Amino acid sequence: MAMGMYVPPKVVTNADFEARMDTTAEWIESRTGIRERRHAEPGVYTSDIGVGAVRDLLRRDPDALKDVDTVICATATPDALFPSTAALVAGQVGLAGAGAFDLLAACSGFVYGLSMAQGLILAGTARRVLVIGAEVLTTIVDQEDRNTAILFGDGGGCAVVGEVPEGYGFQDFVLGADSAGGPALYQRCIAPTLPGGTPMGEKAGMNGREVFKFAVRVLGDSGNQVLKKSGLTPADVDWVIPHQANLRIIEAAVQRFGIPMSKTVVNLDRYGNTSSATVALALREAVDDGRVQDGQQLLLVAFGGGLSWVAATMKWWGGGRSLGALAAPQEAHA
Repeated sequence: MAMGMYVPPKVVTNADFEARMDTTAEWIESRTGIRERRHAEPGVYTSDIGVGAVRDLLRRDPDALKDVDTVICATATPDALFPSTAALVAGQVGLAGAGAFDLLAACSGFVYGLSMAQGLILAGTARRVLVIGAEVLTTIVDQEDRNTAILFGDGGGCAVVGEVPEGYGFQDFVLGADSAGGPALYQRCIAPTLPGGTPMGEKAGMNGREVFKFAVRVLGDSGNQVLKKSGLTPADVDWVIPHQANLRIIEAAVQRFGIPMSKTVVNLDRYGNTSSATVALALREAVDDGRVQDGQQLLLVAFGGGLSWVAATMKWWGGGRSLGALAAPQEAHA
């Protein structure tokens, strides 16, 4: 199995927020579907979370990193602008010298990273790629802001992408972004304002109403687009693995492409929104508990700050050390 995951041990429940801000545990769960999330202790960085996920992968398969020559870390909370968090993780897991770079597409990041990994492999630039999605969102979220603090948690997941047997692995990707929606979900880096003059504070900011409308639309649209691109219909999908932002968003989005919630993997009740880590965590757990089986058709969908979105189709291969990259480009999509 080619995946690993790690979440910090500290559990923060809705009751913890109820005790210190104007909210109730029932209000939080009814509007988000979240009951608890994990918070990293002070001094724990994204690279620590990423290393934890890779070590989990190695516990499952000690040879999992054999021939890995590239590391991609999708994160909105890098340890530093440089060195990259990917390089910091690589140096701690025996991959010093491998190509390494960070990818920033917010909550879309992990699936973006999978598409980059496949591209590198198909181009002959890389042989096997370690893709990490990891965050310490608690460092950029105002813990006194009821609109954001209740939503986000810390955690990470990883996957090794490499060649898989014909008929398995990734089929297609759809990637997109529209900066016009940037003011609805942002995190300041250098500029004090976004283009257009929207001021930014030091902590992450969000317009929940606008994000909800955007998310439902792009998750549904991108999911339908990638299914059509792959020559599939919603009836062909065994499992949807969506970004874990809000239960209401997930329910509304899957309804748009006609797939029931019974075929949708949800674990945000225990982890909240871990941004670029959510899809990795959800897929890893669904494989662990036996829901995702060899040969099943998966649909991965996510959205995030940017505003960004991504969707992917893949046929799950449970018999090897690679999550799946096509052995050669498909002629129909050339």
